[in-house]
Amino acid sequence: QVQLVESGGGLVQPGGSLRLSCAASGSIFSIIAMGWFRQAPGKQRELVATLSNSGITNYADSVKGRFTISRDNAKNTLYLQMNSLKPDDTAVYYCNRPGPAKLAWGQGTQVTVSS
Repeated sequence: QVQLVESGGGLVQPGGSLRLSCAASGSIFSIIAMGWFRQAPGKQRELVATLSNSGITNYADSVKGRFTISRDNAKNTLYLQMNSLKPDDTAVYYCNRPGPAKLAWGQGTQVTVSS
């Protein structure tokens, strides 16, 4: 079973940047679409960015123009570059398949945007 491990979160001031990483235990990113999700306290988990196996990206309106999803197939790693961060971006961030057939969820990485 593929394991996903997210990292790179932390505390950042509004307007700052972070790069999240999602490492997979197998070589899957080149053959399946992947996405980044986030869950803020008291809210449902939401999909914020997707990357298809052919390289097509899609973003939620709330992060469009600020976040960039990418992958390094050789390293089995998915990334989320987050710029111009806002307090509303505060959440636990997870990676997984965007469709209904999910992989096992990782532990996520906490992103806190606060002054």
